[in-house]
Amino acid sequence: MTEITGHRGARALWPENSRTGFRQAVKLGCDAIEFDVHLTRAGELVVIHDPTLERTTEGTGRVAELSPAARAATRLKGSDESIPTLDEVLDILAPSGVRLHVEIKLDAGGDAYPGLAGRVAERLVAHGVAGRAHLTSFDMDVLRACRDHSPEIPRLVSADAAWVEKRGGLEEFLSGVRDLADIVALRHDYFAQVFDQVTGLWPRERLCAWTINEPELLRDWLARDIGHLTTDRPDLALALRPVAAV
Repeated sequence: MTEITGHRGARALWPENSRTGFRQAVKLGCDAIEFDVHLTRAGELVVIHDPTLERTTEGTGRVAELSPAARAATRLKGSDESIPTLDEVLDILAPSGVRLHVEIKLDAGGDAYPGLAGRVAERLVAHGVAGRAHLTSFDMDVLRACRDHSPEIPRLVSADAAWVEKRGGLEEFLSGVRDLADIVALRHDYFAQVFDQVTGLWPRERLCAWTINEPELLRDWLARDIGHLTTDRPDLALALRPVAAV
């Protein structure tokens, strides 16, 4: 049965990467919850998608420049909540038993944050959730850093058509991530175009389609018998997912 992953909590239902979104995604019954981690110059691990503040918060500027006080004072759009730290998010999710897809982000210049992969892995271990987490990235160097620091934590690689093409095409891309990634997550429109080829090269149970939100597309992808589906509307996906045979 396809596992349903709530994207950035459940960003179409509650503020993106918010404490409320994570709590509610757990209550919905998501199999996994996806979220993003940046590193500030003050040393905080913060859960937010963009390297800048404008789209998802009432603040401006770069995430990396936030002091702890400024982070705590910066409100998420549509919420009275501040940007959460990784520890705050893990405090919410650790007791739930839900699986975690933790994306290691790049800075505003497109560069890896020094040491971020290892620091995230250490916090997963400290909260007792490393055994049900995947560390994820589009970036191969980040995935290598995850593997080198914590080889016991599995990894997920994300890609779209342009990223696969930069890697020399589908076969070359999959060959290149074979020792880096347990799960391959492809943008759904590209995945649909290469579905037969991909499923001939990689096990279905270790494939993920992202990000699918419309009922018709959800029905289509839930019928394809892949391992994972990432969505902003996990409520719809869970309601549409066929009931497993007893």
